[in-house]
Amino acid sequence: MDKFLFTIVAVFTTTLSFTQTVEDRAYSAKLQMLLSHTVTEVSVSEVDTNESIVFIDAREENEYEVSHIKKAVWVGYDKLNLSKLKDTHKNQKIIVYCSVGYRSEKVSEKLIKQGFTDVSNLYGGIFEWKNRGRPVYKNETQTTEKVHAYDKTWGQWLKRGQKCY
Repeated sequence: MDKFLFTIVAVFTTTLSFTQTVEDRAYSAKLQMLLSHTVTEVSVSEVDTNESIVFIDAREENEYEVSHIKKAVWVGYDKLNLSKLKDTHKNQKIIVYCSVGYRSEKVSEKLIKQGFTDVSNLYGGIFEWKNRGRPVYKNETQTTEKVHAYDKTWGQWLKRGQKCY
């Protein structure tokens, strides 16, 4: 019976299809295994920056200070600070991001538990945002090519921009 169950699980997991992708196939495979896919995921190409979106940055403050998506609200991860969202309506469109999507997935789960109803995880994170040629900002008005690459292992997935550690 155990072999039968294992076979069924193996077949099921290898035939799962994930709707989100990133440009790099190896990066895409890494994300499919890394993420739990417990929250709605949105690809960079699906994001319309003209829309009324609150971007939430789930990286650490030193990462945010290097660069971030324009007007992103920094909440952190290790010392998560959701009080920065106290004036945000529960039905506001929110996209959470981090470097690759793992930390932002966990923060998205917490936001949903707090009653936010339109929360998505940016698939591939700020790395994919930059890889697709989207701008990142040092402050509210100044763009930059720099992106905090977390570390050299994870930084391999950042193909465009200047890596900072």
